[in-house]
Amino acid sequence: MNAFWPVELHEGPVGLRPIRVRDRRTWQEVSGRNRHWLRRWEATVPPAQPGNPSTPRPTYRQMVHFLRSEAHSGRMLPFVVTYEGQLVGQLTVGGITWGSMCSANIGYWVDESVAGRGIIPTAVAMVVDHCFRTMGLHRIEVCIRPENGPSRRVVEKLGFREEGIRPRYLHIDGGWRDHLVFALTADEVPEGLLRRWRGNSTSAANS
Repeated sequence: MNAFWPVELHEGPVGLRPIRVRDRRTWQEVSGRNRHWLRRWEATVPPAQPGNPSTPRPTYRQMVHFLRSEAHSGRMLPFVVTYEGQLVGQLTVGGITWGSMCSANIGYWVDESVAGRGIIPTAVAMVVDHCFRTMGLHRIEVCIRPENGPSRRVVEKLGFREEGIRPRYLHIDGGWRDHLVFALTADEVPEGLLRRWRGNSTSAANS
């Protein structure tokens, strides 16, 4: 059982809450409407290989049941992103590892119609604080394709360190793609990432 799940996080109009089976219609509408925008960055299944048989794309219900199972096992935190109460994207903390590593990775997407409003930076800042301060993780990593400018701007705004490139790291949009690695450790944000993001946002607005 995962003592840190389920959880809901809020900052102004931005929220994170567990993904639900009853989100199906809204999730499919939002993700379907953004298919052209998201397809270049979405993970795909490579052709079947010995020891790695190809599997069909799961249904929405199957996806949610898998994510919930992983969450209750303590390996994942699967959220939907809300803005003014409406579902506008998804954010998942995955690869949660304890022991001598105490780390996790974050992936996210947002509806193109609300991009640029600080929604995803705020959501990432909230979940990083939850991972560091509540869960006790030490390191958070975000891996991004070099061509994905909007996603890179999110981590750059939040002060993640660029650590280098992982060649042919994930199968994305039909091929093995290079990814840049960005990371942050708990000792780098003793004041909390959300507090730092708030301060940066206020400074930018007043400049």
